[in-house]
Amino acid sequence: MSRPLRVAWLTTGRGPGSYGALEYALGAIGRGLPVEIAVVFLNRAPGEAEPTDRLIALAERAGIPVETASSVRFRKERGGKLSTPGEPLPPWRLEYDRDTAETLGRHRFDLGVMFGYMLIATEALYGRFRFLNDHPALPDGPVGTYQEVIAELMRRGATASGCMMNMVTGEVDRGPAVSFCRYAIRDEASEPLWRDWEAAQASGETGAMEESALYLEIRRRGVRRERPFLVATLRAVAEERLALPPPRPVDLTTAVEQALVQDG
Repeated sequence: MSRPLRVAWLTTGRGPGSYGALEYALGAIGRGLPVEIAVVFLNRAPGEAEPTDRLIALAERAGIPVETASSVRFRKERGGKLSTPGEPLPPWRLEYDRDTAETLGRHRFDLGVMFGYMLIATEALYGRFRFLNDHPALPDGPVGTYQEVIAELMRRGATASGCMMNMVTGEVDRGPAVSFCRYAIRDEASEPLWRDWEAAQASGETGAMEESALYLEIRRRGVRRERPFLVATLRAVAEERLALPPPRPVDLTTAVEQALVQDG
């Protein structure tokens, strides 16, 4: 590609992970990543949440056009119901995505990236534009939020996890896998945490899983990698080394681990 890859960045901006990913991507762009962020879209409005406002400010400081549309406000204005897992999305969600597609259509971009975007996309979006979605698991790993993924990994006694980018389709977290990286979650360093967790389970102790040292360590390892992994994926697409979708998902583990060393 002779020009930079133009990206639409979709996020809810719920917390430091979303903010850090955009900040990391902007830093990589400043160091030569052949990508340009054409627009940042958030499904929250200014003033709705402090973490989202921080991300909006970050994008604006970088000179990136920002579009916001509160999905909560949209739902309430239409008297809509919240989505129920396992059931079809309610009508207001389809309307919201049609409006979002029109908003995005005012910007010229090659690819959409959903990073920390907490809405399930409908065909109004993925039928009109190509989107990549970040998912905190390997291609054959658990689906759901990162909290659900880590909980399932712990229940399984898994030894490894990863980060994945997949094409957005009607199958949540199961669109064609594009790229992934792999990392250990049970190794010499984490083994004492696993033993403590397993002993607590065997003894009937039922402390909050998300507060356990093992859970926090698995999350830490994933967060460290998800940002360089995203950049490695965008670089491969921008340099036309990665088709969308590819014949098989590309393993970017080596590039990610090298980036971690460089980042310190």
